[in-house]
Amino acid sequence: MKTVALLLFTLTAFAQQVKTTPPVKTTATQAAPAGTKSALDKATLEAYLRYVELWLPAVEVKIDDAKPAPELPGFFNVWVHLIYKGSAKEQQYYVSQDGKKILRGDVFEINKSPFQPNLDKLKVDQQPGYGGPVNAPVTMVVFTDFQCPYCKEEAQILRGNLAKSFPDKVRVYFMDFPLDQIHNWARTAAIAGRCVYKQSPAAFWDYFDWAYENQQAIGMDNFSSKFQIFASEKKLDGMSLGRCVENKTSEPDVNREVAEGHTLEVSATPTIFMNGRKLENMLPWATLEQLINIELDHHANVAQAAADDACCTVTIPKIVK
Repeated sequence: MKTVALLLFTLTAFAQQVKTTPPVKTTATQAAPAGTKSALDKATLEAYLRYVELWLPAVEVKIDDAKPAPELPGFFNVWVHLIYKGSAKEQQYYVSQDGKKILRGDVFEINKSPFQPNLDKLKVDQQPGYGGPVNAPVTMVVFTDFQCPYCKEEAQILRGNLAKSFPDKVRVYFMDFPLDQIHNWARTAAIAGRCVYKQSPAAFWDYFDWAYENQQAIGMDNFSSKFQIFASEKKLDGMSLGRCVENKTSEPDVNREVAEGHTLEVSATPTIFMNGRKLENMLPWATLEQLINIELDHHANVAQAAADDACCTVTIPKIVK
């Protein structure tokens, strides 16, 4: 579900809707003398980008120091951080070494995944997972919110179809991303889920299914009592779980997941990263199935290419004296 206040990547679209196009003037007095401006000057770069990107005045801009971009020789890598109403977004730019040119976009390396930057940020070693083995050809990392109705629908789609259609091909990892601005018990549910996971990793998926199945009946006023009924039915230590939730013992885990989501520019739930490819909002099974098959075909092609290369490599034996 889209958050109401976010988001930076909608600011441009909003500004495009409300702006009026100023008259174009080409008088000599408006043009700055050649060579007097440099994008390596942060104030100059910010002013230029504010005009290009149509960032609202309320958007706070912070610019990192320029660093050499090994992926793009002759350019510096500059990260720009945007802050708006408590939400944040990062945007990468490339500035030529003479400060005269700015490039915006992604640089792809043909021998690496086009989604490698996302893969480098996704940390799943502490996350609940189900499905295929950890080395399955397709990995799905799902950022979700227990109070989000679209997340419930997506969760039931995945739980109902993956095991039947791709029993050993897809591994799914869960990430908490409670939308605190619009969901009053989502964070409590996330904390409770991490408490269950710490007590019994296997029971987490019982909790996962229970929370979504009972979503309409759960509220902030009755969460604790219903959570205790769940713990009793699953023969978990309800007293220990209750203390864990009350003391917010597992909230640092939730905060870590949310922070990871922010580095990946997650702003809506559910958001899925399929082998690093970002997929926002609820997707029907027919679409997910097609995307999974695309990933499997790609994986097979890469594996075949590697095998073909290996078969053509000649190793010269060394003489051992």
